[in-house]
Parts: sequence; C-alpha cells; structure tokens
Amino acid sequence: MTQIIPSLSQISDRYKALFVDLWGCVHNGVAALPEAVAALQAYRRDIGGCVVLVTNAPRPRDSVAAQIRHLGVPDDAWDLIATSGDSARTAMFQGLVGQKVWFMGEWERDASFFDPSDIVGTALPIERVPLRDAEGIVCCGPSDPLADPAINRPEFLFARHKQLKLLCANPDIVVDRGEVREWCAGALAALYTEMGGESLYFGKPHPPIYDLARARMVEAGVSVTDSEILAIGDGAHTDIDGAMGEDIDSLFISGGLAAAETGTVHQPAPAALAAYLERERVAPTYTIGHLR
Repeated sequence: MTQIIPSLSQISDRYKALFVDLWGCVHNGVAALPEAVAALQAYRRDIGGCVVLVTNAPRPRDSVAAQIRHLGVPDDAWDLIATSGDSARTAMFQGLVGQKVWFMGEWERDASFFDPSDIVGTALPIERVPLRDAEGIVCCGPSDPLADPAINRPEFLFARHKQLKLLCANPDIVVDRGEVREWCAGALAALYTEMGGESLYFGKPHPPIYDLARARMVEAGVSVTDSEILAIGDGAHTDIDGAMGEDIDSLFISGGLAAAETGTVHQPAPAALAAYLERERVAPTYTIGHLR
C-alpha cells in the first residue's frame, strides 16, 4: 500500500538522485509550479542530491531547457535532462524506421527533432517525405492536439498496408495545458497499434529513457545505485509503471492527471486513491497531492 506523505523533504534524505517528470509535476504547461520548484531547490541545496528531469517531451534536452526557463523553472532546481525525444532521435538517425520518413507533429515546435548535430556516432541522412513515399513514420504528436486521434485513421490504414513502423517520440497519451487537456503522440501510436500497425516507444515507461537518464548521470560523474533513485511523476502508466519496471522507488503526484479520480485538492482522498491505484494496477512507493 502506498504511503501518503506531506512533503518531499520527509523522504528525500533516503535518495541520492531524483528522476522527475516535468508536465503536471514541475509545471502545468503554462507556468512553473512554485512549491515544486522550491522542493527541488531544497533537495539539491540541503541533501546535495542530483535532480534529473526525465520527460517524455519529443524534443532535444536543450530545447526542453529553454522551454522550462521560459515557463519560470530556474536552473538551480535541476541538474540534468533526459528526454524521450533524445532517445527516439538517436534511434531515428540510426535508421530504425528507414531514411525516408513521414512526419507527424507541429513543425515549428518539433523541427529540432531532426537536427543531427548532437547525435553520438554516425547519423544517417533523414528525409521528410509524403506518406506514399515513406519507409517509416516519425510521430512527435498530432498537428492539432485538440482533435480526436481517430482523424488519422485513413493515413494509418495506408501505412499499415505498407507495413510501416511508427517511431513514437512521446508515449504520453494526454497532458493538461493549464485547464485544457491535449492529445499527445502516445495516443496516435496507441491507435496505430490498435489498427494492427507496429509502434516503437522510447520514453517512459519504456527502458531506453531510463538508460539515457543513467548515462547522463555517469557523464556528469554522479554514481548512484537503483535503490538510491526516486522517480516522481503524475502518470500512472508512464512514471509509475516505468519506475516499477526499473525496480526503483516512486512518488506519485495524485493532483496531476488523476486529480479528479483520486479526489485530490491538497492531498488525495485515501479511499479514492486506493481505488484508483487498484484499478490502474500500479503501486507507487509514496503518494503526495502536489510536489512540495
């Protein structure tokens, strides 16, 4: 049974590193969450721990760093960033879904995904082409995040007929931008899989992003064991499933995506939380209403 805690500081001295989700935990898509920022600053200052932002953002880490600064997340609240985008980009530039790809996303937002400048090793040339000429699909998200993913069924039927693989740069199904819920690349990948296509994932809860997070710590000279890592996030089937798969402890933020289901205002309603976790078949080590 998960333990409901009042603040991160109650347990933070047990861990040398935090794997922290961004959207819904540190910011809400519109602005930084002040209590969460203060909690991470205190962890770094008082415990001397390493904060790794582990995010399903389908973009390189430098792009994410610029984004969160714009939202008001200061540099002293984190140490390192591991993104689903970086993990997926490496696979794309290795030719995992071919060199001619059909792109799904918002080009102005996602163009950096196709920048090979920081790829380790040889980066194959990747060309964006129409679907009829594609060898694979690169999905960073829907072009319209408010539209029902089912509008993509005609293209997916054609892609499945061609046996194209879909590289999913962000396994999240939805996010809340302020009070507005938006669809993510994971919803498109799930639809394609449901239709008989093959989707490849690189973000939470899948292993590649955790391998990348550990590699970032090694590069920075941070040495920790898995028992010294705490994963923090509001996604039952991304953050918590991922932590369980990696056998690391987790802190579930019930006031994010599952706020209504868990009855969370300041803290979750214990009975509602228990029912939600049982229904979703996840078992976080700890739970808190909001990161603080």
